[in-house]
Amino acid sequence: MSNISPEKISKCKQLRNLLESNELEFILEAHNGISASIVEHAGFKGIWGSGLALSAQFGVRDSNEASWTQVVDMLEFMSDATSIPILLDGDTGYGNFNNMRRLVKKLEQRDIAGVCIEDKQFPKTNSFIDGNKQPLAEIDEFCGKIKAGKDSQADDNFTIVARVEALIAGWGLTEALKRAEAYHNAGADGILIHSKMSRPDEILAFAKEWAERAPLVIVPTKYYSTPTEAFRKAGIDLVIWANHMIRTSIAAMEATSKTIFKSESLADVEDKIAGVDHVFQLQGADELSRAQKRYLKQKSNIHAIILAASRGSELHELTHDKPKAMISIGGKTLLARLMDGLKKAGINKSTVIAGYKAEAINLPGIEKCINDDYENGDELKTLQCAQENFNDDMLILYSDLLFREYILRDLIETEGEIVIIVDSALGNPNMTGTPDYAYCSRDDDRSPFMQDVILTQVSLSNNIDNKKPSGYWIGMMRVRKQGREWIDTALDELKSAPDFNTLTLPDLLNHLIKQGKPINVHYIDGHWLDVNSLDDIDRANHFTK
Repeated sequence: MSNISPEKISKCKQLRNLLESNELEFILEAHNGISASIVEHAGFKGIWGSGLALSAQFGVRDSNEASWTQVVDMLEFMSDATSIPILLDGDTGYGNFNNMRRLVKKLEQRDIAGVCIEDKQFPKTNSFIDGNKQPLAEIDEFCGKIKAGKDSQADDNFTIVARVEALIAGWGLTEALKRAEAYHNAGADGILIHSKMSRPDEILAFAKEWAERAPLVIVPTKYYSTPTEAFRKAGIDLVIWANHMIRTSIAAMEATSKTIFKSESLADVEDKIAGVDHVFQLQGADELSRAQKRYLKQKSNIHAIILAASRGSELHELTHDKPKAMISIGGKTLLARLMDGLKKAGINKSTVIAGYKAEAINLPGIEKCINDDYENGDELKTLQCAQENFNDDMLILYSDLLFREYILRDLIETEGEIVIIVDSALGNPNMTGTPDYAYCSRDDDRSPFMQDVILTQVSLSNNIDNKKPSGYWIGMMRVRKQGREWIDTALDELKSAPDFNTLTLPDLLNHLIKQGKPINVHYIDGHWLDVNSLDDIDRANHFTK
C-alpha cells in the first residue's frame, strides 16, 4: 500500500483536474507496482500506464502480444500501490467498440482513472516502428469506440483521451486536425497529438491551430530537448514522460548483471544499488507492521514451559525405557504432537523439563533442563528447575496433553495475568486418573461473551462445602508479566516448606488464591484428554485421527 495519504477526491477526479488545470501538468510512466510507487514518491500527480513499458516488463513486443486482461491485472497492482491516478495507454482499445465497453468497465472496477486509445488498426504496432506504413482506423469507426467507452463509464470523471496518429503516419497536419475535431465531438475528454520528429515543429503547429478547443496532451519522447517553457506557451495541458522508468531499469539491470557476472562477487555493486530496506519501504512494509500490531496478537514471544519429568508408571512396560511424554500415539510421540500444536499457535520457543530417562527426549528445536531429583519431588520441584527460563509471557503445561487447536488459541487471546483452562463438561467419559476439580466464581453458562470468571480453588475432591466443582483444570495455564512475578515469589516462599517435595501445580494455584492473586478462567467443553493409562492410549489414537 502507498505510504502517501490519498486525497479525499477520487482518482478519476484527480486525473480530470490534471487535464483541466490552468498550469502545465506532468505524468510519468510506470509498469508495475513498485515503479508506480516510485513515481508517486517522486512527487508526480499521475502515472502513465505505458503500453510499451507494460509489454516490455512481460518480455513481449508492443503489438498486443500481452492480452488486455494481463495488462489490467498489472494495473490493479499499480493502483493498489498508489493514491494518484493512472492513465492507461490502451492501444486501440483492444478490439472494436464492444471490447472498448468492457475495457472501460474493468478499468473502473480497478480504480483506473482513464484510458488513452489511438486511431490505428488492431493489433497495433508501436508508433516508432515503421510508423509511415501503419494504416489508421476509419474516423467513424474510431468515433464509435469513443462513444461506446463514454456510454459505458460509471464515473462521470472517468477520462477517455483520443490519440491522433496522423502525423506519425505521414498524413499531415490537416488530417490530424480533422481527426482531432471528430474525436472531440464524439466525446473524447482530451486529445493526444503524437509525433516522431526530433523537433517539436509539427506539434507546436498543431497546438496553435487547435487553439485549446479541448485539453491537449503530448508525448515528447523524440523531441525531448525542447524547453518545457515552449510547451507552456503553446497551451499544452499535459506532458507524458512515456517510457523512461522502464528504460532506466533496463540500463541499470544490464550494468549490474554484467558486473556481478564478471566479478563473481557483489562487492562492486552492493553500495551502488537500492538497499533492501528501501525496497521494503516501497512495498509498504511499515504499514504492514502497523497493521500487524493492530490486528494480530503477538505470539512470537510466548515461551512454553513443559513438565515432562515423570515416567508414567501406570503405562507399565511402555515407559520402561522412556518417559511418558515420549510414548507414541498414532506414529508420533505425545511431546511431538504437543510441539506441533504450539508451533501452529505461533509459539516457537519451548523448554522441556525432563527427569526420568531424560536422554530419550531428543526432539529438535527445544531447550531441555533436567530435574535430577525427580524421584524425590513432585510438580513444583520440577517447575522450579526451569525458573531461570521463565519469561514475562509464558505457557505452563503438562506434556501428556492432547487438545484441539482452538483451545490454545483461545487461551492466548484471553486477558489475565494468569489464565487457566477449565473443562466444564463434568460428565466427560474420557476423563481418567485423578482429576483436578476447579471451583470458580461462576459456572459456565456456555455464553461466548462470558468474562471475569475467577478460580477459587483446585481440589481432588468433587464436593467442597456441598458445592459441586465448575469443571476440571486440564493442566494448562497462560502467564503474563505480573503473573510470572507472582509465581516466582510463590516458589521462593514454598521451597522452604517441609512438604515442598510433594506440592503440585494445583497447590501453587491455591497458594496464589490465598494471597489474593486473581486466577482467570477460560471455559471449554471437552475436546481434550491426557494420557494416564493404557486405556487412555486407545482413546488418544482415536482422538488424533
